[in-house]
Amino acid sequence: MNCASALYVGSVMHQRLRPARHRLSYRMFSLLVDLDELPTLARRLRLFSLDRFNLFSLHERDYGDLASRADAGLGLRGYVDRQLSDAGLPAAAAVRLLTMPRILGYAFNPLSVYFCHGADGALQALIYEVNNTFGERHSYLIEVDASERASALIVQRCAKQFRVSPFLALDLDYLFRVEPPHPDRPRLSIGVVANDREGALVNARFDAERRRLGDAALARVFVSHPLLTLKVIAAIHWEALRLALKGVRLQAGKPAAPSVPVTLVKPLDP
Repeated sequence: MNCASALYVGSVMHQRLRPARHRLSYRMFSLLVDLDELPTLARRLRLFSLDRFNLFSLHERDYGDLASRADAGLGLRGYVDRQLSDAGLPAAAAVRLLTMPRILGYAFNPLSVYFCHGADGALQALIYEVNNTFGERHSYLIEVDASERASALIVQRCAKQFRVSPFLALDLDYLFRVEPPHPDRPRLSIGVVANDREGALVNARFDAERRRLGDAALARVFVSHPLLTLKVIAAIHWEALRLALKGVRLQAGKPAAPSVPVTLVKPLDP
């Protein structure tokens, strides 16, 4: 059976460069799920379910803008196509979502990435969906430059619009360096650098190797990465305490979330 969905196992690195240096890393895995394959995956896999409890599960309500989806009667796939239409792009031939699943019913995804492929199979846009610990969500939809659509490396930029950490100001720019998933390439990499006027302030990377998505592989990562999603949220709060102890100051106030759920970004020259 040909399946675009896969399991990616690797590690995350997060580093703050100023005013105090701070670095952490931990093992992590993500699922790459083709949104059109989700019902089939849920039937084929005993350890994975769609919109119901299991050892691993994916719930569509954990993604996208729930209000606009409900108003339009859209599922997650239709929601992505509507965002592409709003950006002046055609509906995707395939949408593949890189995300951490719920594990025993719980998930927290600081970043999920939608890879939107055109009819020719090339990437036409990426959607970076960000969640913060205040229960808010915002996405950045960035069209892929024509020169990079078949490339093994995609470089994109956008202005930060959404508060993620109380230790980071809103007046930052993001630089994304992405080696997208591909069945013929074993490696995937997602790199994000937050820049202020002085240059790089924070950088983070997820580097992982592709594995076939099956029950045996899911059982192995459950044992090797126990309760990963709980550990991610615990690590966020633990590292925040360590930053505070190093003298990194909290930003005053809390900016309001953007008035629109998705920021649309045209490609910029790298």
